Amino acid sequence: MKRFLLTLLAMGSFCLTVSGQQRPDSVRVTFRINAATMLDSQHVYLSGSSPALGNWQPDKVALQAVGGQVWEKTLYLKEPSVAYKFTLGSWDSEATDAQGKPLPNFSLQLKGDTTVQHELRHWLKKEARTVTGGITGTVRYHRSLTADSLKPRDLIVWLPPGYEQSNKRYPVLYMHDGQNVFDPATSSFGVDWRIDETADSLIRIKQMEPTIIVGIYNTPDRMEEYVPGMKGSAYMDFVVNTVKPLIDQHYRTKPGAKHTLTGGSSAGGIMAFMLAWEYPQVFSKAICMSPAFKIMHIDYVKEVQAYTGKKKKLKFYIDNGGIDLEARLQPGIDEMLQALKQKGYRVGKDYIWILDRNAQHNEAAWAKRMPRALTFMLGK
Repeated sequence: MKRFLLTLLAMGSFCLTVSGQQRPDSVRVTFRINAATMLDSQHVYLSGSSPALGNWQPDKVALQAVGGQVWEKTLYLKEPSVAYKFTLGSWDSEATDAQGKPLPNFSLQLKGDTTVQHELRHWLKKEARTVTGGITGTVRYHRSLTADSLKPRDLIVWLPPGYEQSNKRYPVLYMHDGQNVFDPATSSFGVDWRIDETADSLIRIKQMEPTIIVGIYNTPDRMEEYVPGMKGSAYMDFVVNTVKPLIDQHYRTKPGAKHTLTGGSSAGGIMAFMLAWEYPQVFSKAICMSPAFKIMHIDYVKEVQAYTGKKKKLKFYIDNGGIDLEARLQPGIDEMLQALKQKGYRVGKDYIWILDRNAQHNEAAWAKRMPRALTFMLGK
């Protein structure tokens, strides 16, 4: 999910002002829009990929009306690049093209003080948002799970075809950003991973072992919970000691590490790796799509490089695209692949890496690569 991961790169790396002065390592950016179809009394918001841009919250950063149907906002940013959009206060009212389709993310390379201007004439109306598709198969929900220091969140549990007609036990795949995994209606931007359709098809043609898939919803603290740090450690403890015991209690699982997997994309991708690396007694496999192993303030490569113990019995699927943010993730992924190789992990057996040079950083791209991930990890 593109907007959520872009937030990852900017977290902790922004710059406001000190005593009204611009810091020397920041860039002054004025965002200005002309919205000829709106009244000056209406509210317009900027939403983007850093804390200063609201961490993709659609109603956090208000632009100021300056008259003449023009709104603007000046910020001081430190990131090498940012992505952003404009809304009227929610994702049900974001800027669109003339056909009513939400505009793609705007992107900006921050090389010096600048003003960016946009002409916006069309806005999404709530009743006009169309979400295609739905959930394939049977799902169950567990609401408002919580743990110390973490916000409550829901779980969605997908049951493989034949589950309710059998007494078998099943492997379990725990996915992060759970609201984006199965259901376009709950997905942040109306596009889901389609993992339900993909798994259902692969299971029915006997190319994948029937598996329970658990989607763990994220919270507004996602960017702290999915990366190394106190919140990241708390989230891992929550998954291991709250979520997994609940699933093992309520469903017919194969609870051992050999049959327990985790997966995610972007920030969720590094979290999947961290869970397997730090809890190999619980997870034996991790699907890491577009992971931010080493970028900005984040560096998990060093954790793997520093490890001197016995080779952990782990299997990794790692991939990334080649456009924009995906390309900027490449150096960290290259370093992690080399670190794994140095620790004795064998390409093709213990891990694979897939590069899709034409892929962007979004749910549609991850959905496209999911069949390869599932067959590598759970193929029959």
